[in-house]
Amino acid sequence: MINTDIIEAFSQIAREKNVERDELGEIIERVFFTLIEKKYEDTSNFDVIVNMDKGEIEIYQQKEIVGEVADPLHEIHIEDAKEVDPDLEIGDPYIEIIDPMSFGRRLISQAKQILNQQIIRVEKNVIYEEYLKKVGEIIIGDVHQIRRDAIFINVGKAELKMPREEQIPGERYRRGETIKSIIKDAVKGTGNPEIIVSRADASFLTKLFENEVPEIYDKTIEIKRVARQAGDRSKVIVESNDRRIDAVGACVGIKGSRIQAIVRELNNEKIDIIHNSSESEILITRALSPAKPFMLEIDEEKKTALAIFDDEDISVAIGKMGQNIRLASQVTGYTIDAIKRSDYEITGSEILYLEEIEDLSEHNWKILYSMGIETTEELLSTPKEELLTIKGLGEKTIDKIYDIVKETIEKQKQEQEAALNAVQDETASSDDYNEEESDNNGTTEFSEDDIKDDLLD
Repeated sequence: MINTDIIEAFSQIAREKNVERDELGEIIERVFFTLIEKKYEDTSNFDVIVNMDKGEIEIYQQKEIVGEVADPLHEIHIEDAKEVDPDLEIGDPYIEIIDPMSFGRRLISQAKQILNQQIIRVEKNVIYEEYLKKVGEIIIGDVHQIRRDAIFINVGKAELKMPREEQIPGERYRRGETIKSIIKDAVKGTGNPEIIVSRADASFLTKLFENEVPEIYDKTIEIKRVARQAGDRSKVIVESNDRRIDAVGACVGIKGSRIQAIVRELNNEKIDIIHNSSESEILITRALSPAKPFMLEIDEEKKTALAIFDDEDISVAIGKMGQNIRLASQVTGYTIDAIKRSDYEITGSEILYLEEIEDLSEHNWKILYSMGIETTEELLSTPKEELLTIKGLGEKTIDKIYDIVKETIEKQKQEQEAALNAVQDETASSDDYNEEESDNNGTTEFSEDDIKDDLLD
């Protein structure tokens, strides 16, 4: 049954919604099955064929030829059938052609409404599928709506949502403003698909580096790890797969040309670019920038580290509300604690047991153990008068024990300082990029103010 008017009316709706012709044909089939259900209350013996190229909608109803009709929906009398084809007999199948226009204007109007709903559903699914494939990509759109808990961004026909927790703190958005973000997730849901975008996620920073630094895009340089407190500070560990290319220098560019766009895009967020190292002492030292630890004690098995800082550096090391130490822990994978040098020297970061002191005789430390004195700290905190009451220890012996213990503690401190100096020397020698652009512990910090100063020089 040719009816180009119906096809054209439906095609116009589809064009407005940008639906493919083949998909439209399937939708029209479903629509007419809905109309058949409304009119006949049964679709079991109907077929609908839509030919979009020819502009045809064909509806067929299959009936059985009978001598006496009990079910007009599924049966036809033999006499009626013979009027169409005299050769037909009782028991033969009979195909009746239904004119689509026989459904009437009201049902056809309903069909258009149903079609519109079906197309909207398809359109939503197309948007969901499209953005599901784009998760992890940067997208640019216009701010359409601003609410307390989220802003909504228009990209073509899609509306993207940026929840408050995915926004950079302190940023203010204006309706109509063009902004850049990363597609974080696509959720189908029961209503409209929800496309979540983010400017606060660490992946946004990573993607900005990929877009601005060709060596990262082609994997000559790898971003090993990122820790970020959006709008304030980020730490990025980078490593070059080509010895001829300096990873930090490539990320920075001449006079900060490459990182300038990233810093500005992130609302002047400070970025510490850290040169990777297989040595945990060097990596942790770099990650703690801008503070430099006096000494590090690392437990590789537990993945923990104690960083000792000069008293005047401890506030910088910890950072505002613990930010610097927290980001350093995240980016290195070690749980890092910070302590002042003065506190460390009083308490001692390692318990030194008397039995571990080589020059202290077994006889003497066993006597002290019997009195509950097992460590150097416990010995030095016990008054000499009290020690003199211990049977088997004379004043000369106690003075000798004091000398041995103090000498051992001093020797331990010297060894710890020597170890720290060795780490710092190794760190400095491994940093082969320009001193004017980086400090001597393998970390370069950038902010918009730094870039402006460089450009003015």
